[in-house]
Amino acid sequence: MRSKLLNLCVMSAAAMLGSSAALMQPAEAADTGKYMVIDGHNDLPWQYRERFGNRLAPLDVAKRQDDMDPPLHTDLPRLREGGVGAQFWSVYVPIENYGGAPGDASLVLTQMDVVRRLVERHPDDLMLAMTAADIRSAAAQGKIASLMGIEGGHAIENSLGTLRSLYAAGARYMTLTHSKGLAWADSATDASRHDGLTAFGETVVREMNRLGMLVDLSHVTEATMHDALDTASAPVIFSHSSARGVADHPRNVPDSVLKRLPKNGGVVMVTFVPGYISQERRDWDLKKDGLVASLEAMHPYDEDLRSDLLAEWMSEYPMPEVTLAEVADHIDHIRSVAGVEHIGLGGDFDGISAVVTGLEDVSTYPALFEELKARGYSDADCEAIAGGNVLRAFEASEKAAQRLQAKGLAADPPKAGASAE
Repeated sequence: MRSKLLNLCVMSAAAMLGSSAALMQPAEAADTGKYMVIDGHNDLPWQYRERFGNRLAPLDVAKRQDDMDPPLHTDLPRLREGGVGAQFWSVYVPIENYGGAPGDASLVLTQMDVVRRLVERHPDDLMLAMTAADIRSAAAQGKIASLMGIEGGHAIENSLGTLRSLYAAGARYMTLTHSKGLAWADSATDASRHDGLTAFGETVVREMNRLGMLVDLSHVTEATMHDALDTASAPVIFSHSSARGVADHPRNVPDSVLKRLPKNGGVVMVTFVPGYISQERRDWDLKKDGLVASLEAMHPYDEDLRSDLLAEWMSEYPMPEVTLAEVADHIDHIRSVAGVEHIGLGGDFDGISAVVTGLEDVSTYPALFEELKARGYSDADCEAIAGGNVLRAFEASEKAAQRLQAKGLAADPPKAGASAE
């Protein structure tokens, strides 16, 4: 049944998006009927750092690695099974040291080196991509285009020069913040300091547009989203976020922002993080977090007791299951508010400890298209959601950069002693 449904999804999206946006699977996989997925966010490079100290040899992703503990969501065979033709690899570093000694940019470069070495190790399967044309070239060669996205503007260390250098090194999007606010932008999961972007933050957005680096608004506050949209002259993306109208999580995109995407041309790449997908799961997570905090306050020196009490609570209140159908609900909502042209996919695989039932790893994207087809999505809709929309946004960003570069030079840094705020 799956293959029949998937085969129905194979037709060009050219009529809706223009022939430049339509992308099917690499040649040797075309007969599977899978769409070519361009996924917005995968943390496999961080798994190499955490598990193996950035050494590639201990983990051979040319083989299935689904029996690892804890589970690994990504390897080359499963990327092929999932129809992934292009992947934005997250080059993430923690934000704990932000504002202290320099070093975030160096750590990001080290993560970028992991991606480059991974591509070099698997030349028959992976191809480093810097442009939309590179994505098309990789598809023509039957390879998975590998792009790099910076997760968190702390990586630029409040420096436009560092931003430009990271772009030159290969970064093709930057998430403006991560879990904590910056001197120039507010994070969705931290106290607001600026009510959005500062003047320097707006300069960062404009410089990203001039470079051709996609502005990623996952992780930022609603006010920051609006400020970025007010400033941007190219499409924005949300590399791994879902719809706040379905699940009220600050990491999701509110309707007030979704309504602005048609004018901007931006894309929300729906993520598969259970707590962002299910309101029931979100509520459960909040109750669990509150209980953990209370237990730590009441029993600060008795870890065993805290663990026993938490296990007792979880036995009485088991973690709610989150399903693939609920992910499709987010796609439905974004379509109803912004339009199908503004939806993509950003699974956040290998950056999450829990998964959605039915979307357990990178091989499972076809199952989501089955669900969408059952809900009445057209072949062109499936093609657009899989990758056509984000490819169109990437191409538009490149064209905007060409226009902006023709008009002026790179922005100067702030005056000596000036604050990023």
